[in-house]
Amino acid sequence: METKRDTLLWIGLAVASALLAIEPIGWLVTSWRDPSYQSYGAVYCIAILGLVGFSLNSSLPNGSSTAARVFILFLVAAAIRLAGQLLAINVLSALALSLDVFALVTILQLDRRKLALSPTWMAIFFVFALPLGPILQRVAGFPLQMVSADLACQMMSPIFSDLICEGVRLRINGVDVMVDLPCSGASGLLLLVSLWVFLNILFRPSLLPALIGGAIIVGLSIVGNALRISLLAGGLGLGIDTMEPTLHNVIGLLALMVSAVPIFAFYRPKAKPLRVSKSRPLTLPKALHLPVIIAALLAAFAIVNAPKRPIDLSAPVAAASLPMQLLGNRAVPIALSTTEQRYFTAYGGTAQKVQYGPMGLNVVRTTSPLRHLHSPETCLLGMGYSVKFMGTRYDPLPSSIYEATGPDGQVWIVAVSFVSDDGQQTPSVGEAVWSWLNGSSRSWQSIQRITPKSLSNNDRISFENAALAALDL
Repeated sequence: METKRDTLLWIGLAVASALLAIEPIGWLVTSWRDPSYQSYGAVYCIAILGLVGFSLNSSLPNGSSTAARVFILFLVAAAIRLAGQLLAINVLSALALSLDVFALVTILQLDRRKLALSPTWMAIFFVFALPLGPILQRVAGFPLQMVSADLACQMMSPIFSDLICEGVRLRINGVDVMVDLPCSGASGLLLLVSLWVFLNILFRPSLLPALIGGAIIVGLSIVGNALRISLLAGGLGLGIDTMEPTLHNVIGLLALMVSAVPIFAFYRPKAKPLRVSKSRPLTLPKALHLPVIIAALLAAFAIVNAPKRPIDLSAPVAAASLPMQLLGNRAVPIALSTTEQRYFTAYGGTAQKVQYGPMGLNVVRTTSPLRHLHSPETCLLGMGYSVKFMGTRYDPLPSSIYEATGPDGQVWIVAVSFVSDDGQQTPSVGEAVWSWLNGSSRSWQSIQRITPKSLSNNDRISFENAALAALDL
């Protein structure tokens, strides 16, 4: 039976947890609303609330003490939150919220109700409310591209005798097809893995069968993405415009369905038996309630005010020497926004924006590409632009090409390339980050060339060639 001291303990821990959660929740909600994060995290939270609501409407079990378990969870969450605060990594701080979900499911004893839910898998499912898509693309996008391209090559080899495969480049019947970063399959992988976690919430399997099922589902996702690439590339090789938006989307949905159907049809793991402990539940002695409350509140206050000391700061790098004029247009420096100035002051690196008549050149240099480099899509979406990926080209420099339409209706062509200090060149930020993570290239720069779509193709090529020549590229 709950006493007044128990209630006081719950209130104290709840207040301390709320203090730790305020900033991560604010950032998480912002990531749902800001288009630059490309996050659908709110959908996952709605699903969690729906599951909790249905479970609460089922029969209520006999109560048991969970105070000690929740206090342990508070300690772990506080440690994660402290790490996120010190390292200035917002997603790490928000990750601690998953333990709050675990604690709430435990307190409400949803794992013991008629509609039983697994606290562990509920906490893992909440992780998908974070903006994982852009993170996965940047950290693991390049190896996913390579694996998908290799599988697609094996699928198409029996059909196309003249197929040539070179990494992420496929050549079919004289048509050059690129497995670009958006084709890495990261989005589909996250969707299918989240489906697996959702089913585990309901089935509550033992760890080993769940992990085996998860490994199979990851494999299905990769094979499904390779199938999608094969259909797209094969169609282009046969003269079919598979990049036409409607057909492109239909092929993507078809490949996703091929991967998802086996999961719905065959994934039925047995529920892990619920252990009923006959021993006395772990409890906190009454004498410790007040000291615990005070310690939790002090710890929460100290953590949220801890100074940020990120370890992934960029080493000092020299700013690029940009030309004073290009094609007869004098350079007009564009000042960084206040947010950009604060960011580069806090985390190092350099950023320069210069206008040459109607054309623009942006250069970012850093030794911490995971912190500073991203595709143009990220910033443009946050500024209210609609962005369309147009593909990749390798002449005169490996570049990803985007079409961006501003709020005023003006359309721009944005070409971006990533170049390391040791001469590595790539159109993919994922490859640049992957190279940095494995230690092969430490210092990187991104070079963006922005031109109006109305500019003639010859003038656009002339501007790009002049800009790249001025940068010795």
